[in-house]
Amino acid sequence: MHTQTVEAWQHPHVFLGARHDRHEKRTWLVVALTTVMMVAEIIGGTLFGSMAVVADGWHMSTHAGALAIAALAYRFARKHARDARFSFGTGKMGELAAFSSALLLALVAVLIGYEAVRRLFEPVAIDFTEATALAVVGLGVNLASAWLLFDGHHHHHGHEHGRGHSDGHAHHAHDHDHDHHHHDEHDHHHHHDHDTNLRAAYVHVLADALTSVLAIVALLSARYFGLLWMDPAMALIGVAVILSWSFGLVRSAGAVLLDMVPDRHLAGTIRKRLEVGDDRVSDLHLWRLGPGHVGVIAAVVSDRPQPPAAYKERLTGLAGLSHVTVEVHRCPDHGRAAA
Repeated sequence: MHTQTVEAWQHPHVFLGARHDRHEKRTWLVVALTTVMMVAEIIGGTLFGSMAVVADGWHMSTHAGALAIAALAYRFARKHARDARFSFGTGKMGELAAFSSALLLALVAVLIGYEAVRRLFEPVAIDFTEATALAVVGLGVNLASAWLLFDGHHHHHGHEHGRGHSDGHAHHAHDHDHDHHHHDEHDHHHHHDHDTNLRAAYVHVLADALTSVLAIVALLSARYFGLLWMDPAMALIGVAVILSWSFGLVRSAGAVLLDMVPDRHLAGTIRKRLEVGDDRVSDLHLWRLGPGHVGVIAAVVSDRPQPPAAYKERLTGLAGLSHVTVEVHRCPDHGRAAA
């Protein structure tokens, strides 16, 4: 006879980063800063007749758009964190936003590259004073934005401990545990707590700062040494670096979206801990649910099966395991076959 309702055994699937709210607020602040700078450049460039200023303003609009994608992703993930339509929560919304943002970053780089190549063959007159001042102001805004986002790269763990439950079936049992997140100083330090969405926003700000620095170097070289070709040349260097960053973001975000194993060392440790005596892991799935959260589904075959909770207990101390499912199968001949 059940003494508790089914609801008492249910658990939420909230797999947001430990500093989700802080990152969201800071990203919105950077969106506001970038948008103000963008509007000022477009209006100022139009009033003063500078196409270079207007062009840089529209270039910054693409970064503002990408940063807005990051901020909206944080908001969506937070508002729908407990929506039952999302089987494992909204923790990966940041990866989806980062992937989209990385593609936008690559597009911006290609457009800059096209303009730079065109200017190599068709140099245009440069208003050095105005252009340099613009680059310096832009760099200042980007450095301020980078400072606001930088603390997101200092990762902290602060997840609550959940309560597990077990199903008493003899041959095929499942056991789930929400926020099965314990810390052990002796365990290998894992990097699955990185917030890819914040990293994407940070990369956009760095990309804009890089273009500003290269522009300043190019303008000073052209102004004082007559090296007019430095302007498009510096732009092409910036394009190469930005495309590299974009590719890195696509790879890391894409890996999470495709549920690739986030940490091979962790997978090996889980398998080693579960395979005690004649117990063998026949199936193991490890994937990232969100910043700092990893999901595990393991199938164990044993000639003397124990309750799922016993196998889950073996994983105690592994940081980041937020949703663990253990499936147990009885196999009387397993021990002899493995010998």
